Amino acid sequence: MSLTLHVGDVAHVRHTPFRHRFRYRMWMLSCDIDTIEETRLFHRNRAGLISLHDADHGPRDGSALRPWAEMKLANAGLSDFTHLIRFMTMPRIFGFAFNPISFFLCFDTEGGLGAVIHQVKNTFGDQTEYVLPVDPGQKTIRQQTGKRMHVSPFFDMKGGYKFAFSDPTGPDFNLSIRYGAEQTPRMTAMMKLHAEPATDRRLLGLLLAMPLMTVKVFAAIHWQALRLFIRGARYHPAPAKDQNTTGAPA
Repeated sequence: MSLTLHVGDVAHVRHTPFRHRFRYRMWMLSCDIDTIEETRLFHRNRAGLISLHDADHGPRDGSALRPWAEMKLANAGLSDFTHLIRFMTMPRIFGFAFNPISFFLCFDTEGGLGAVIHQVKNTFGDQTEYVLPVDPGQKTIRQQTGKRMHVSPFFDMKGGYKFAFSDPTGPDFNLSIRYGAEQTPRMTAMMKLHAEPATDRRLLGLLLAMPLMTVKVFAAIHWQALRLFIRGARYHPAPAKDQNTTGAPA
């Protein structure tokens, strides 16, 4: 599969101590991590209207992403799923990048999706990864993990994440992330994205429709945080960082 666009909506619902909801339009790109195709509008590791820079992801030092992904998979006992790795993320737009979540989709030699590396960032410049196996034969892929990075100052470090998503290589990618305890969800995030070819014409259309998308995502997080603060949400200071948390590149 070549360079692909995923266009749609993301929504967040806070369930406690009061209900708070927002939704906005967004789009992502996915590509083979080994053969990231450039177009007239999209570039890799160089300046452009739309670009993907290795230094924004993985080890965040500008080195290639595959060795880092292979190391993460090996550490999790998932080395069988390094044959093909597709990376799904929001690119830099006009040089600005911010990705609350990106995905490394990891396949075996038979084309089976066997693992997903969920790369999570917060607005404080921190990043962590959840390397999770995919059980074969699932119509809806379900994964879960404990929380290990401070994401929102209005949630503490209690609880964990439950991921539920459709085939990420299909025409529609529907993702739900439920955060909280087993029976008491605290927040649910949802994505509904439709895949289409990443032509320059379509990229230009998205650039005109959402020219500051990555800035908007970053700003929207702070705007919603302000609204939560005004409504009385409890503030939780950042705890000591987990050893698996990566800081922003120097």
